[in-house]
Amino acid sequence: MIGLGLIGGSLLRAASAVGRAAWGATDSEADAAAASADGFDASTDVAAALRRAGEQDALVVLAVPLPVVGEVLREVGKHAPGCLLTDVTSVKAPVLASVRSFAPDARFVGGHPMAGTAESGWRAGNPALFGGAAWVACVEDDTDLAAWAEVARLALDVGSHVVPLTAAAHDEAVARISHLPHLLAAVLATVGAEGGPVALALAASSYADGTRVAGTRPELVRAMTEGNREALLPVLDEALGRLGAMRGSLASTGGLAATINAGHEGAQALAEWRAQTPAGVRVSLTAPDARDGLRALGARGGRITAITEDVAIGEVA
Repeated sequence: MIGLGLIGGSLLRAASAVGRAAWGATDSEADAAAASADGFDASTDVAAALRRAGEQDALVVLAVPLPVVGEVLREVGKHAPGCLLTDVTSVKAPVLASVRSFAPDARFVGGHPMAGTAESGWRAGNPALFGGAAWVACVEDDTDLAAWAEVARLALDVGSHVVPLTAAAHDEAVARISHLPHLLAAVLATVGAEGGPVALALAASSYADGTRVAGTRPELVRAMTEGNREALLPVLDEALGRLGAMRGSLASTGGLAATINAGHEGAQALAEWRAQTPAGVRVSLTAPDARDGLRALGARGGRITAITEDVAIGEVA
């Protein structure tokens, strides 16, 4: 594990808890010291950790912020060039491009667990963080499916289910359900705070729920939203269009039915999706069209729940 903050630290804990041999490194002396004090194999020597990974043919997980991914990948290229490599970064296309530039010999599978909190650092970690979470494992045209299966097994071992998508499909989806909510939470938190002490004194659960993720470290939010600029801009335009239409309707007729009803239907759609009874599906990882099969499953909102030998077992609504 390279990086021992919330996600990397939680994954080191979770992997160790299920019996995997795991170690980590970070440039944060505080996180390395805290992890070591808690009994984990951790240090600030990233190069040594990578050399050890190369010698043992270990799976290397990059759990660092997007702005430093390139720097860490240069170290991967030096010390573990042919390693099996994944990441847990919230944007996938820029990481894929960086891997191809700085560690082209790595067997790379992009990853992103859809789990987290507004806290950060080793102390915020939790081995149960990934339980029941969706974990994207990217499938590109050149993805080594044996490597993909190893990354998927890690996600499954720590309690997640696996969603196979391309990097581009992932980035468009998270722009809608993760990055845009962070931006809207930032705006809502700003508008509320500018109401002064009376507004803050009256703030209840609707405001607290809507602004929760605004408590995330600003540099982390900037990294994922700015890093996903290409996918986020059209989604932001869509949201601004809806806000503009809502404002126009309120100003002209005083009515907000269209916006409120559409939002209610959107919330119901999520509830109904989660309540569906899925059908089982199997994808042979040795089939000529296995990549297409995995991506088609992910595009339908399906998920992989187990891997047995060369077969991915999953379900789709």
